[in-house]
Amino acid sequence: MSRDRHQLRRDSFDSVAEAYHEARPGYPEPLVDELVSLADIRTGTRVLEIGPGTGQLSGPLAMRGPRLTAVERGSRLADVARRALSHFPQVEVVTADFDHWVTTPGSFDVVVAATSFHWLDPSTRLERCARLLRPGGWLAIVQTRWGVARGEDPFFAASQACYARWDPSHDPARGQVGPGDVVAPLDELKGPDFGDVIHRRFLCERRHDAASYCGLLGTFSDILVLEETRRAGLLGCLSKLIVDRFGGRIVRHDLYDLCLVPRITAERDDARASAWPFLAHAASTTVEERGRTETECQE
Repeated sequence: MSRDRHQLRRDSFDSVAEAYHEARPGYPEPLVDELVSLADIRTGTRVLEIGPGTGQLSGPLAMRGPRLTAVERGSRLADVARRALSHFPQVEVVTADFDHWVTTPGSFDVVVAATSFHWLDPSTRLERCARLLRPGGWLAIVQTRWGVARGEDPFFAASQACYARWDPSHDPARGQVGPGDVVAPLDELKGPDFGDVIHRRFLCERRHDAASYCGLLGTFSDILVLEETRRAGLLGCLSKLIVDRFGGRIVRHDLYDLCLVPRITAERDDARASAWPFLAHAASTTVEERGRTETECQE
């Protein structure tokens, strides 16, 4: 992906902030429980969340009592998140680009990036996170893969005609991947400041009607950057397909990889500080109902 297209896709979510809040499902409860347990998140824990969207993970985390700072690049997304999280007095939503955000080194016990780490500058993101964590703190990354294969998937096969007609970037040779084909971002978290990676994987089965499925797709960056006529044509085609050929309901499987690494050393921080001017040096199964989407998840 070119740098310009990456930037365009990264910025696209903010244009549909309200729809994003309505359509995006929350994270699996078993995943949240595992994150809270492994990172020892409790009342008073200092947590930084990078790219919270409208609070899909922030809300479940906030209920555990940490002092949560959520840094969101999109101003509209941040506004919706503030509204959604307004009943948690210990939560602060900051409108800022994490790649350029200035704050005190070592000021967090946990740094979390859920479905957002891949949007950060790959040349600086890991070291930025390391500098913001205290020694012994945790970096947690959640990678989401929507619509993985679980055996035969007639809807995926039938939907390819819609993509071929309306999406110019569609690759007819690209098949649907299964859970075993998805690579967790373990190598991305290897560095001199971190220990061994802990990896947990969760698979969720979600049942959608046409409105909920197309509403979700309408918040994906590759769909958002389509020309308006093509975007409407694609979503309309898929909606009609679900109603006409699948009785108005389909089943999709979404895969979540939770990866955690401990911050193990601060020995090099003072030596590196002058090279980092952006940092200030101041003193198991659950069923969830969301609209007309039903979810079942397992580890």
